[in-house]
Amino acid sequence: MPEHPPKSDRFGEIEQHGIDRVPDCERHGKARDLFVVWAASNTIYIYVVVGGALPLLGLNIVQGLAAAVLGNLFWALVGLLAASGAASGTPGSIVMRAMFGVRANSVNLFVSVWIIAVAYDAINLSIGALASFALIEQCGLHVGIAAKLAVVIITAAVTLTISVYGHGTIEKLSGPFTIVLAAGFAVLAVFVVEHANFANPLAHAAVRAAPQGAGLWAAMLAGVTIVASGPLSWSTSGDYARYLPASTPAASIALWTGLGGFLPSVALNFVGMLAGTAVDMNDPQTAFKMIVPAWFYPGFLLLIAASSVTNNVLNAYSSGLSLQAMGVRTGRTTTVLWDGAIAVALTIYALVISNFLETLSAILSLSVSLLGPSLAIFGADLLIRRNRYDGDGLLDETSASPFWFDGGVRWAGVIAQSLGTAAALLCVNTSVLVGPVATLLGGADLSTVVGPLTGAGIYALMVLARPHRVRLPVPGTPTPHSPPPAR
Repeated sequence: MPEHPPKSDRFGEIEQHGIDRVPDCERHGKARDLFVVWAASNTIYIYVVVGGALPLLGLNIVQGLAAAVLGNLFWALVGLLAASGAASGTPGSIVMRAMFGVRANSVNLFVSVWIIAVAYDAINLSIGALASFALIEQCGLHVGIAAKLAVVIITAAVTLTISVYGHGTIEKLSGPFTIVLAAGFAVLAVFVVEHANFANPLAHAAVRAAPQGAGLWAAMLAGVTIVASGPLSWSTSGDYARYLPASTPAASIALWTGLGGFLPSVALNFVGMLAGTAVDMNDPQTAFKMIVPAWFYPGFLLLIAASSVTNNVLNAYSSGLSLQAMGVRTGRTTTVLWDGAIAVALTIYALVISNFLETLSAILSLSVSLLGPSLAIFGADLLIRRNRYDGDGLLDETSASPFWFDGGVRWAGVIAQSLGTAAALLCVNTSVLVGPVATLLGGADLSTVVGPLTGAGIYALMVLARPHRVRLPVPGTPTPHSPPPAR
């Protein structure tokens, strides 16, 4: 294996690979390199906002911290899925063909990966733009429509430039990004702790009294669901491990990926939760003005804008790969730019024309019902196959592919995903939909548990009932499949 990155994956060089398999001769790096990639992308303001929602549910500090830890445990599943990248040498959107079949996977990617990734792009871009607008106003300047458009476009341009340069550049910049963002949020945490109301944590929450009994369980489960929506949106974690040597231990990949997401997420959830004990977090950006000193507030706004960029870098990169895997026959650079243009259009529509952002956020609150079963099915398949994936076979889109199954459809995956999502929707409790099971249980939202368990359980039963359909590549044996040009 090369000691240094090949030219196709160097910092400052536009990445040459798309959904094609990364050759063994170009594999490099260590599993620990993944930590900063995920830490940079998840040391973000939106997790502070999520933490600030926990007191609004009526949870005290201990209960809120428990909800944050439990919800973020899904990062362990994200870490497990990342191991498939090194095993196959392909992105996660291609590995999913093993679960759904070559044709059905295109539909799966469109519904459960691409749409949600672009939606999160728009939300992050909107959050960063709003912070930038406030920063400009802090400088005494008026922010008109032209200025708003310019801010959105410039922010998107910075994000997309890094995403277009690709894996090597993302990995190299992740270390400095992590250090700068962690330092900024650490300063914010100091001011938050100084103002936190430990004696009466619900003083600013819109609840008359702390929930008890069934009400407390309902509030806890709602908090877990809100927190879990973060890690559950990363089904494509293998995208960032596919350059690692195939011999890299799966446990190491899972550990460093999971920790990179888990540690900053829990820490920032806790900061937001403490802030919620001191101010009303229904409008967090304005509320923080009451916590931080005047000299730090511009830096706080800059921190919000910067963190929205680092999160969107990975979003845009993976959504571009997903678009390729869906069958769009063009290069990765083009698909990333297309996705960025769509996100910019949604952001401009949300910020300038309507309150579409609120609608989009409400729709995404239901995404856990779709994403939970999808990630669990992926995890079940990885365990059944013992993380042995034929990268070249996954890229074969003909009827001779070992992942063609029944006319390009693997019914085990399709049925498991459908029933897992249906089960989750029956148990969901959001502002958009309250399922009948949640109603019977007094508002308890079990979707983050029922959906994944149903999806993974049905998939495992259907697959193990026909074990001859699980084709495992034999290490060291050449494969007859050759990948299509997909750069």
